[in-house]
Amino acid sequence: MFMGEFHHSLDNKGRIIIPAKFREELGDKFVITRGIENCLFAYPMTNWEKITTKLESLPFTKKDARQFVRFFLSGATTAEFDKQGRINITPPLIDYAKITKECVVIGTGDRLEIWSLEAWNEFFNSAKDNMSDIAENLFNESVNL
Repeated sequence: MFMGEFHHSLDNKGRIIIPAKFREELGDKFVITRGIENCLFAYPMTNWEKITTKLESLPFTKKDARQFVRFFLSGATTAEFDKQGRINITPPLIDYAKITKECVVIGTGDRLEIWSLEAWNEFFNSAKDNMSDIAENLFNESVNL
């Protein structure tokens, strides 16, 4: 399970270091794509295959399904680590996530998310005050967190 928050920098060749604790879980090859809320999602191949199976089952006659599949799959790319534990992020994905230099890599269970530092801080600061309400809406009273 991916969890934790790590701060890194994008180098001038579009590479970032992925924390060592995440590399083994990602495997030798994995997929990076556009995520929701202007971040990037990185999936191990087994998780990616589950997602693409679900996407293939969406009805192509539904406009929302076509738009989501286009958005999600058109940015997808296979990634591998170099000897220093870095990955190369394509320019369209860097532009989408608005990563200029500083970025944040977070674990979110089944995937990694890569955020620009500015976008992460904005998200975190806007969400932190609502966590009590969000937890109340998501979990019934029998779940203790």
